[in-house]
Amino acid sequence: MIPQRHIVHIDLDSFFVSVERRLNPDLIGKPVIIGGSKDRGVVASCSYEARQYGIHSAMPSKQAYKLCPHAIFLHGSHGRYSDASREVTQIIHDSVPLYQKTSVDEFYIDLTGMDRFYDPYQLATDLRQRVIRETGLPISFGMASCKTVAKMATNQAKPNGQMRIEHGREKEFMAPLNISKIPMLGEKTCEKLYQYGIEKIADLQRASPIFLQSVFGKAGKYIWDKANGIDDSEIIPYSERKSMSTEHTFHQDTADRQVLETLLVSMTEELAFKLRSESKLASCLAIKIRYANFDTHTLQEKIALTSAEHILIPGIKNLLKRAWNQHRPVRLIGVKLSQLCTGSYQINLFEDNEEQIKLYKAMDTINFKYGNKTVCRAAGMEIAQRNFNPFHSE
Repeated sequence: MIPQRHIVHIDLDSFFVSVERRLNPDLIGKPVIIGGSKDRGVVASCSYEARQYGIHSAMPSKQAYKLCPHAIFLHGSHGRYSDASREVTQIIHDSVPLYQKTSVDEFYIDLTGMDRFYDPYQLATDLRQRVIRETGLPISFGMASCKTVAKMATNQAKPNGQMRIEHGREKEFMAPLNISKIPMLGEKTCEKLYQYGIEKIADLQRASPIFLQSVFGKAGKYIWDKANGIDDSEIIPYSERKSMSTEHTFHQDTADRQVLETLLVSMTEELAFKLRSESKLASCLAIKIRYANFDTHTLQEKIALTSAEHILIPGIKNLLKRAWNQHRPVRLIGVKLSQLCTGSYQINLFEDNEEQIKLYKAMDTINFKYGNKTVCRAAGMEIAQRNFNPFHSE
């Protein structure tokens, strides 16, 4: 007999905004927009207060400003969000046997078989409360027999709520919802279904699979299955990332080499610290340059495994020299370290000395205790003093 599946979908509510509010409680209850400024960029995330004005992710910041001029715009911090995501990931890792991390703020958990010993819904409830208690971040979850219905339950439970869809009641739960609520059902597909008078999921459940296949081809059966709560997709176990990156979009395009180089030094220093804090080493580094006309170029090179910025920074400077057209203003610049593996700092017998190694250990100890960039190179300090945020992720 095949056991009933117990799939949990977990989503951190307005994650970027919630992390910022954890640092600055004055933002609570106010319309907050993460990503760019009121003049430039796109909305990466926004608070529920901002959504009431019609603002949503991927909307141009200029448009968001017109809809809500009194909104608070923040550039955000990729580093802070990554750290918060790791906090939540560690709690989930310690609490459940099998989970899949699908994004920085979203997880699937498989509790199938746990009902022989525990109530799966109570397990999920306890996990949610632990995340809230230990991180201070609002979080919602949905539980159902498959990933599709669990995700839809989460969306209905938001903000900061939870919902369980009993086995056999999937179709009943989905029926009154608009077809746009089905995950992965794109806008164009919905528009085509609307043309046939199919607006509610109940309409889609009653539709003939043969008709849907005549309109959408093989995808027609997939759409019908989703509408009827049929989804056999498995939980793919979470695996460690193989790269880390950071990028910065300028308020105004720049062709100032000193600005570009200083920013790259600070970004590389940040990533090197993250490597060491996660006991990682990188064997490939890359630079990304986006010009004013959105023409984007990347250049990378292989290096010996390392987590030391005194090795990484010269490499990044060299890539900048090779990749940058000095006659064209730059809109965005980024750094990526990839082909990561687990390991500690590799001593270079020809370049390192005892003082160099002691310096890294001392810097990391201070930064771990008092916060990143408490101690850093002058370039990194210069960035901080200019209130740049080089760790915004678009």
